[in-house]
Amino acid sequence: MTALAGANLIYGLGMLEMGVTFDFGQLVMDNEFAQMIKYCVRGVPVNDETLSVDTIKEVGPFSDFVSHQQTFDYMKSISHPKLIDRRNRDKWQQKGGSDLHSRALAEARRILETHKPEPLSDEVKARLRAIVEETEDHLGVGRNTPEF
Repeated sequence: MTALAGANLIYGLGMLEMGVTFDFGQLVMDNEFAQMIKYCVRGVPVNDETLSVDTIKEVGPFSDFVSHQQTFDYMKSISHPKLIDRRNRDKWQQKGGSDLHSRALAEARRILETHKPEPLSDEVKARLRAIVEETEDHLGVGRNTPEF
């Protein structure tokens, strides 16, 4: 609701126990939730295609729109969660019955093991170094000051 009202900051991703504990699985889950929030905030496109004007004419009144191919196509485009499992219980259990947090932890481990971040440009590194040095000067600490 706050995102729909214009808030653009989500605080505490990955945090548990009022920020005392950080959990990589929780971070991955929170990322998926944030993606879902962004999807909702973008809104629903309204045009002739999404209103299914041609399909309504084709199917006609008092007919079955739910089983029409266009309905299936749009349902597939609504949301693409990577971790949330929307299968019924029997199919979920046949696939191992893992809970959301377990799947999120596995994804966090995969990311930590495989992610290769792009190196920062020399310009960005220089700007960050300047910010650090400016802050150190302001606080009276720095390269020539003993560590606390």
